[in-house]
Formats: sequence, C-alpha cells, structure tokens
Amino acid sequence: MSQFLLQCITLDGIEISHTQQVQQLCDAGAKWIQLRMKEASAQEMETVASETKTLCDDHGALLIINDHLELALKVGAGGVHLGKDDMNWKAARNQAGPDFVIGGTVNSLADAREALASNSLDYVGVGPYRFTETKKNLAPILDEKGLGEIVDFLGDLPKVVIGGVSPNDLPAIAAMDADGVAVSSGLFNGRGLTENFKSYTESWPADD
Repeated sequence: MSQFLLQCITLDGIEISHTQQVQQLCDAGAKWIQLRMKEASAQEMETVASETKTLCDDHGALLIINDHLELALKVGAGGVHLGKDDMNWKAARNQAGPDFVIGGTVNSLADAREALASNSLDYVGVGPYRFTETKKNLAPILDEKGLGEIVDFLGDLPKVVIGGVSPNDLPAIAAMDADGVAVSSGLFNGRGLTENFKSYTESWPADD
C-alpha cells in the first residue's frame, strides 16, 4: 500500500480565519494543504495566499491553491487544484510547467478518462463519497461500487477520495486502493483540529 495522502482543505464560514486554519494545520503536522476560499475578494485571496505560503514553507508543507492558477503562480504556491468547471487541465500544465503540482476533480468514469487523456495531472480528487455542505452544486454521490470502478480505472495516478469522509471511512477507502483522502469540515468539527487531524492519520491502515 502506498504512503497515506491526506490533503487538508481550509473552510469558509467558521470562526477562525483561513490563515489561522493553515497555522493550526501546520502545527498539527499537515504536509499537504489546499487553500479554498470561495467567498473572498481577489485582494483578500492574494493576501491570505501569500501569508499561508510563508507558513507552509516554514513547516515544510505543500500549499495548493483551489481554482486560481494565476494566483498560485504569483505567490509561488506549490500547486493548484482545478475542478471540472475551472481552467482546462492541459492548458494549465502548459502554462505552469512540468514541476508544478496540478490536481483535478473526478466525479465519473468519463471524468477519469479525461483526466488520463490530459496527461497533465499529478493527482485527482474522486467523489463525492457522501453528502457534504462544504461544496455547492455537489455532483451525484458515488456508491462504493462506482467509486471503486473509478479508482481502479485511474490506475497509478494518485487518487484521494473527497466528500464528507470521516476517519471511520478510511479502512474501506484504503481497501479500494485509493491513496488517501481530502478533508475539510471533518477537521474542524467537535474535538478540535489537532485531535481530528490525528484521527485521520491514525485511521488509515498501516502497511502490511
């Protein structure tokens, strides 16, 4: 089994700012963070992206910017995550160059075919696993069979399962041969971020 991939995604609409979220994630040990700001102005996003880039650099974490390639390149982030309605994956690769991390969202086998055909992605987020209020215009929920078919089809392309994933789900997701999960609201609920982060990292099955 490959090394567990845990992408931690910042969350709109909670008491702590995105910068504070990234600070807490870095302090908890997160090494792969996606800055996702759907409600912010362009200026606010640039300010926060610059702040969080510094925090991630200081902690040896990779910062991914959601949606905005130009911003990611401007602040020197490590990569960008592009949904199906964002910039074309191949065009993004041509602009960003070979060493920039590009992730994409995959909701179906048709999306998976496009992901492989683009030959441009470093990883994909596959889902949604279950209903989540974090994302507006949520794609249809994938049952375990459908999710497994997509994961299998994608082969060696790294795959993280997204959409309402809890720590209890991780053994089943690992059994599908996914490489990890991407989580947002699950990190900020209940016991607090540090304990929640630990629950995810400890719930992924150990290598045999």
